[in-house]
Amino acid sequence: MRPVAATSTPAAALPELVPDPVELPAGLADLRAEVRSFLDDERGAARWTPRADVWLSGWDESFSRRLGERGWLGMTIPTEYGGHGRTALERYVVTEELLAAGAPVAAHWIADRQIGPSLLRHGTEEQRRAFLPGIARGEVYFGIGMSEPDSGSDLASVRTRATRVDGGWRLSGTKVWTSGAHHAHAFFALVRTEPRDDTNRHAGLSQFLVELDSPGVEIRPIPLLTGAHHFNEVRFDDVFIPDARVFGELGNGWAQVTGELAFERSGPERFLSTYPLLASLVGELAGAGRADAGTRRRVGSLVSRLWTLRAMSLAVAGALESGRAPELAAALVKDLGTRYENEIVDAARLLVDIPPDPGAESGFARLLADAVLHAPGFTLRGGTNEVLRGIVARGMGLR
Repeated sequence: MRPVAATSTPAAALPELVPDPVELPAGLADLRAEVRSFLDDERGAARWTPRADVWLSGWDESFSRRLGERGWLGMTIPTEYGGHGRTALERYVVTEELLAAGAPVAAHWIADRQIGPSLLRHGTEEQRRAFLPGIARGEVYFGIGMSEPDSGSDLASVRTRATRVDGGWRLSGTKVWTSGAHHAHAFFALVRTEPRDDTNRHAGLSQFLVELDSPGVEIRPIPLLTGAHHFNEVRFDDVFIPDARVFGELGNGWAQVTGELAFERSGPERFLSTYPLLASLVGELAGAGRADAGTRRRVGSLVSRLWTLRAMSLAVAGALESGRAPELAAALVKDLGTRYENEIVDAARLLVDIPPDPGAESGFARLLADAVLHAPGFTLRGGTNEVLRGIVARGMGLR
């Protein structure tokens, strides 16, 4: 699918906004059935209860280890690094089944989604061998060290600074909104290694692999409205980072981060976070005999758009597998997907006369409560929707 050309820009000069469509190979049906059977057994054993937005809130290290034992983490990591050498589309099937089931995947999510691929792309041999096998086993967890206080979505304005010292660097500054930092072993931190140049704000940025138990690292909780603890502020007080933990090329941090964002923004979590609520909504409507034309149209619209978003996300997964990093397409998936998730929440509140109940053990009322309380973050995390639209417009030559 190609964008419509702006009047001032020839169509031939515009980039492909969404990569070519991808169809999942028929052979992956067996893998999907295997994952579904596993999830049915897990629920039958009452090991966890389905929730909405589980890739942020569902931290369960034992579940991550059980996935690792089955070879469903680190799927695209080569076997020489403890992974399984499988395709991005095989990983996609496993991922969407986990999200659709509302399974607790937060512990391994960031490590498996973007840290592993980034280590393969930019990491040293030592870094790969230090972290990739543990990621594939579901035993090593990562956060993301990008956002900072007062920066908002302006990532180039980061003020955390690394100063060269004998044998490495001294890191000082603050990162914020770091999901799971209080549990994670490490994260990639985007920092300034050269003075800011206002003529080229993206220059002088580098990434460091920061182990979060290092002396001088302080992790402070940022509770949600629910009282739950997912987000954190991470402060660095003259933290020593050895040269062996410089990630990628010094001064190339901006390019590396934007490449990572293609993995972060395009996955099925951007439109399946509220899928358990959608499925429960359909069940409630069926049970109540709600089959009027208006209800059918609204639910049908949600389902058809879900299928469209899935096709877009799959196309990005196919591009990533071929070695490309389609940032524009990823931004579009995130923008459209997170707005769609808010519409699921609105439909659930309008069509079913059951109030959200955060104290419920399970069922529609609990899923709705989870989704309502998490909804304000849908269009913020991974870049605000306004910023994402600007990225797409700029990439299309429209601004």
